[in-house]
Amino acid sequence: MSADPRTEPTRRELLGAGLAAGIAPGLASAEPAARIKLGLIGCGGRGGWLAGLFARDGGYELSAVADYFQDAADACGEAHGVPASRRFTGLDGYKRLLDAGVEAVALEAPPCFYPDHAEAAVAAGCHVYMAKPVATDVPGVKRIEAAAARAAARKQVYLVDYQIPTDPGNQEVVRRIRAGAIGRVAMLHSHYLTACFPDPPRGANLEGVLRGLKWVNDNALGGGYHGNACIHSVDAAMWVAGAAPVACSGASAACRPDRHADSHDVFSLTFEYPDGLIHQHHGKHLPDQSGAGDFCGCLVHGTAGYAIVSYAAKATALTPQDAYREDVVNLYEAGAVRNIAEFRRCVTERDTSNPTVRRAVDGCLAVLLGREAGRRRRRLTLRELLRENRSLPIDLRGLRR
Repeated sequence: MSADPRTEPTRRELLGAGLAAGIAPGLASAEPAARIKLGLIGCGGRGGWLAGLFARDGGYELSAVADYFQDAADACGEAHGVPASRRFTGLDGYKRLLDAGVEAVALEAPPCFYPDHAEAAVAAGCHVYMAKPVATDVPGVKRIEAAAARAAARKQVYLVDYQIPTDPGNQEVVRRIRAGAIGRVAMLHSHYLTACFPDPPRGANLEGVLRGLKWVNDNALGGGYHGNACIHSVDAAMWVAGAAPVACSGASAACRPDRHADSHDVFSLTFEYPDGLIHQHHGKHLPDQSGAGDFCGCLVHGTAGYAIVSYAAKATALTPQDAYREDVVNLYEAGAVRNIAEFRRCVTERDTSNPTVRRAVDGCLAVLLGREAGRRRRRLTLRELLRENRSLPIDLRGLRR
């Protein structure tokens, strides 16, 4: 029920600086006094893979798992020594997991379920580690923001797992941009160019699309391709801008073959920022026969130079006087490892400043804004989107509780 490693290649200054921290000096080798009892909700591709990274960190005990599918819960449980009695299934499996005495949860299910899961986890007193996007519609984002505020008030940690801002090379590039190395930022150009996922017809209910990332094809279930995938490069642009967009215009279309769900898969969008900064975004999620591979990142055009914030290539800052290039290495895994270590540090040190929340909320609203502007093929403001407050209903009839 979670993302697959194959797919991933401020409004205030807080957006830029808050998520930039990697592993604190000495943290990777520090031995926690006691391991954190962790519950994993969503044991599919990325969820099951992350369970191994939590185990490798050494600071966690995987105490319980939950997944809609029994085989996914069992595979993860068997791999990490979770007793059968602590492997929970069905839509309500997460409730039974929260009743099982875990201290923290990792949320790796389809993002339509995150508002329910996060609210329940915070109410149960758990620290929360979650994937992006944090929701698939505006009401869901608002629920996540409110749950995170309650977590902060209750001194609970709440971390959203973005990888790009944890990379040291990307951090250095953004530091140089902020120091004026490339002059004034004049334009941002983000890309996410990759393949699409199988998009089969639905059966009698949603069960057939709840695994294998088929749900990314569905706006309500997974946020669609712009919400679930393009969010990485849009977030990189927002990090550089130090702000959230206030409007978006452009167009999008659905071009993948044998399409059944409603997500668009090609995007040409222009975001506008409060200071007039222009941010162009291009997304492509189609079968790729060229062998060209994926591209995810943000090109930064300055008045005195050029920079790249990247997921899988080189973090770059170029001026006539200087050239900085640093390989971004294995970020899909390395970023998660850093975030898992940071989550442990925050829990053990009781650091509940939770700086990733603002970034995650603003980023999710930005891609919802882009998704809707592209679908409607007109300029849409963030104020309009929030005022509409439109829910995307999901038909859960026929699914096991």
